[in-house]
Amino acid sequence: MTQDDYCLKDRVALVTGAGTGIGRATALRLAQAGAFVGVHYHTSEAAAQETLSTLRGNGGDGLLLQADISDPTQAADLVDQLVAHTQRLDILINNAGSPVERQRLEDCPLALWEKIIATNLTGAFRVTQKAIPYLRVSGHGSIVNNLTLSIQTGGANGAGPYAVAKGGLQVMTRTLARELAPAVRTNAIMPGVIETPHHEVFTTEERMAQYRRETPLERNGTADEVAAAILFLASDASRFINGALLDINGGRFLR
Repeated sequence: MTQDDYCLKDRVALVTGAGTGIGRATALRLAQAGAFVGVHYHTSEAAAQETLSTLRGNGGDGLLLQADISDPTQAADLVDQLVAHTQRLDILINNAGSPVERQRLEDCPLALWEKIIATNLTGAFRVTQKAIPYLRVSGHGSIVNNLTLSIQTGGANGAGPYAVAKGGLQVMTRTLARELAPAVRTNAIMPGVIETPHHEVFTTEERMAQYRRETPLERNGTADEVAAAILFLASDASRFINGALLDINGGRFLR
């Protein structure tokens, strides 16, 4: 393996949910490696614009893309927007997801259930389905799905609906790994506790400190550390990896 294996020059990547956190760090990493990056957002245009500006300031290039991926039509149109500009798509990072809305399964209203599934599972399905024809002819087609450690725990403290949606995405990862090979590789990451705005929405600092104590590496992860793993899976450095589910959690389940 050489540094060239990580080079994404002349490739086009789409990163959903690229405004903040893991999505932003991933967009920046892929651009730094040479990719032209589609920077997707739903409502946070200012944050996505900041991602794009930073990306360009570092010598990369990309395109701002707006879509509500919980809407099947908009999810499909998202790929069309990017390909109309670039005429190709090589890498798809399904990162976008709705914030965790705490609700026990037995009490979960149907409307909330459908909202969570629509964004975290069906949205990724529709974007992927639209992207497949372009990924097939790329010569370097790669899909990386962002899962969660909640699929291993069952979604503690009311995160069950979110865990179920991500569990569906886990199965979709392995199904696509079989169906699309050898033209396209499909893998997934399962981040543990990563210090991003996503966790700040529903986790107190006291709880974050507890997570640090419970992790063998004695700290939580960073978005850039997750992005480094995504770059590996998206690039030729992982050319013989397909259908993998990569834990990025500092060894939380070793204790």
